[in-house]
Amino acid sequence: MELPKGTVRRVNACVLRLRDSPRFGRVVRRRLTVVTYTGRRSGKTFSTPVAYRRSGETVTIGVQFPGAKAWWRNFLGAGGPISLHLDGEDRPGHAVSHRDDKGRVTVTVTLEHRPAR
Repeated sequence: MELPKGTVRRVNACVLRLRDSPRFGRVVRRRLTVVTYTGRRSGKTFSTPVAYRRSGETVTIGVQFPGAKAWWRNFLGAGGPISLHLDGEDRPGHAVSHRDDKGRVTVTVTLEHRPAR
């Protein structure tokens, strides 16, 4: 199932408003983050909200409706740099996307080591 691009943009805008809201933001941020990356062909910087799971310095993003989204394709093969907004700050990392034999797409991000404060 593919969603029209306009629908994806509207949903993303709603998700960002929820994530930033004083009432629901704290709860929403536990499972939603914003990824920022540079398009491999365009060279432009993009940001998009995504659901994630985190285990230590590894973040896993399950891409819903991958046919309607292109951002994850920037991380095929050897992957590339990405930034995730976590714990109130932008965390750089290296992302690699994988499509399984059923067409499901997962992006695995290894966060860069953060020096002790």
